[in-house]
Amino acid sequence: MAAKRHIHMADLFEILADAIPDRPALFTNEVEYTFAQLDERVTRLANHLRTMGIKRGDWVAIHSMNRHEWVESFYACVKLGAAPVNINFRYVESELRYVYENADCAAAIVSSDYSDVVRKIQKELPKLKSILVMGDEYEAAVAAASSERDFGERDPGDPYVIYTGGTTGMPKGVVWRNQDAVLGAMNASRFFQPLEYPEKVGEEALAAPMQLRLMALGPMMHGGGQWVMGNAYVSGQAFVLYTLPRFDANEVWKLASKAKANSVSTIGDAMGRPLAEDLLNPDTPKYDLSNLFSIGNGGAPLTLAVKNQIRQAMPNIMIMDSFGASETGAAAARMDQGEQSRDLKFEVGADCTVLDEDGNICPPGVVGKLARTGPIPLRYHKDEKKTADTFPTYNGVRYVIPGDFAMIEGNVITLLGRGSQCINSGGEKIFPEEVEAALKQHPAIFDAAVAGTPSERWGQQVTAMVQVRPGASVTEEEIRAHCREHIADYKVPKQVFIVPEIKRTPVGKVDYKWAVAEAASLVGA
Repeated sequence: MAAKRHIHMADLFEILADAIPDRPALFTNEVEYTFAQLDERVTRLANHLRTMGIKRGDWVAIHSMNRHEWVESFYACVKLGAAPVNINFRYVESELRYVYENADCAAAIVSSDYSDVVRKIQKELPKLKSILVMGDEYEAAVAAASSERDFGERDPGDPYVIYTGGTTGMPKGVVWRNQDAVLGAMNASRFFQPLEYPEKVGEEALAAPMQLRLMALGPMMHGGGQWVMGNAYVSGQAFVLYTLPRFDANEVWKLASKAKANSVSTIGDAMGRPLAEDLLNPDTPKYDLSNLFSIGNGGAPLTLAVKNQIRQAMPNIMIMDSFGASETGAAAARMDQGEQSRDLKFEVGADCTVLDEDGNICPPGVVGKLARTGPIPLRYHKDEKKTADTFPTYNGVRYVIPGDFAMIEGNVITLLGRGSQCINSGGEKIFPEEVEAALKQHPAIFDAAVAGTPSERWGQQVTAMVQVRPGASVTEEEIRAHCREHIADYKVPKQVFIVPEIKRTPVGKVDYKWAVAEAASLVGA
């Protein structure tokens, strides 16, 4: 057995490539690679990056939609001890300039779709020395570089960084130690079991009765996709990545069938609903999904109405709710029990709890803030105040408190939503997510968003915007009557507006900036 080492993403990846070289490692809509093939491409790219001057501690932008080069670029950076920086390809020039500058990116690996804008802003970014464009230039660089692994001993403290979506301001870089990111975000497929030495992942992969194939649908520029990948490569599983430029439910099932996926990870109703409805539609092509046994969901709620559609389409499928954020890692999960509940509930784990404003654990039934301890990030990059607010220490224990309200009920934590969107109507706190879940149970409603708008009587009122299914019709009073059957009267929207589309963020969450502004406009506030 090789010498014991600290835990590092690159070491684990290489150990698996040596232990199970001929097993599948990556499936996309375009390519399939074994562990040996993928590791060789990653190694060659890492050696090329080194000739570009990239060294340990540097931050390197990955600026692309989902494609196999995203995976390769991520692990090539990690092999060098550099930090891959996730760039939101939807950003406009000013937002891109901010992230590249904030991250002090030394290089960028960019798809040809975005190379022009990166070269344009490079003139204002003196630290951005090199750009590698995916495509012919990238392939030539990989082919010409050495396939020798000669990267020296890895440091478990090498940086791993995720830039947040910037829903409450400009994006923030969440900085992890490499080892903590493995244990806190990429160890769920091993059920967070201790990893006493890195070679254990190879031993476990060889002893496993079967290799799973874990599929991610979300953009790799966000943590959820990276963590499905990381969980695959910390446990010897294959990673299946959807790489078409537009989300197409039938193409998802086509890839899942081709790759024989065992698990598909969705991001809320924006993905879950079309996936279920594609299977339920008798006119769409059908594919062999006999290997699929689990739908995992995180990032945005999978509401009861959509869960019921999934159960109808796939009666034997398991639905796994998970909670995580760039700041928390994979914090909590729970297998859906089939109960007809609108609330998101997660098992109480050793690292997760609910704290009051003074840092004390809340008694059962008392609302507080979700908190996690254990392997968590170091800081927000270049933001000491935000770091202090989000990563406080209470009674000698360091926590991350991302801002989600929750309460403990028995052996589960019920997640209530973000305080920033919480509506205060006559002193009652109303979480938009709960009202949205009730709205989407109406058969005529495809999607919904809820926001607080000014009210002379209540301070704020609940205002809903709904997207109606094609060919369906429904009145405001019918919607309000439906809501009264599912939520308390004070939570029922005072006004309901039918809109062409509910705007969502790239990770499938309701775009509450848009929702608040749109609701205010519709009510004439």
